[in-house]
Amino acid sequence: MSLDTVVEDIRDEARTRAEEIRAEGEERAEQIVAEAEAEADEIEAEAEHDVERAIEQEREQALSSAKLEAKQQRLEARRELLQDVRDDVETEIAGLEGDRREELTRSLLEAAAPEFEGADTVRVRGRESDADLLGTICEDHDGFEVGEPVDVLGGVVVESEGSRVRVNNTFDSVLDEVWEDNLRDISERLFEER
Repeated sequence: MSLDTVVEDIRDEARTRAEEIRAEGEERAEQIVAEAEAEADEIEAEAEHDVERAIEQEREQALSSAKLEAKQQRLEARRELLQDVRDDVETEIAGLEGDRREELTRSLLEAAAPEFEGADTVRVRGRESDADLLGTICEDHDGFEVGEPVDVLGGVVVESEGSRVRVNNTFDSVLDEVWEDNLRDISERLFEER
């Protein structure tokens, strides 16, 4: 065996070994690339899932906020409508005239009068434009006189200095009581919530 043959054998063996190493390297590289692609696909799928979940949460929050805002606007509109109705009722009550106004004012004073039995001086206060009416009604009660006007829709505020008693029988106080007692029914009628 000559040296050339030995060198050639070593070269062949080196080439074969180099080919094996290259094949193993390519195989390992393909495996690494496949693993990296699989991991990238997994990361991408997880990121998509996270984004979809975030979008869904934002959508739900936006929907919830929109529903809350709509509910608040609806409640505000109802409050405004109820206030408009209340204002209309107050206007109607303030506009009562003649016999009807006298009848109501007289009955409110009659309801308050028993609280002041035995009092020396009783002041009956009411709306400024009702001063003459109050004077006429007070003539029917001993010791009752018209006092300073008050800012009310009508009716009477009756006071006695001696007994320190005060009775508020104004149209306003009656309206407040009736309004509170019937607010649910009024609301149901206006908004058909049955």
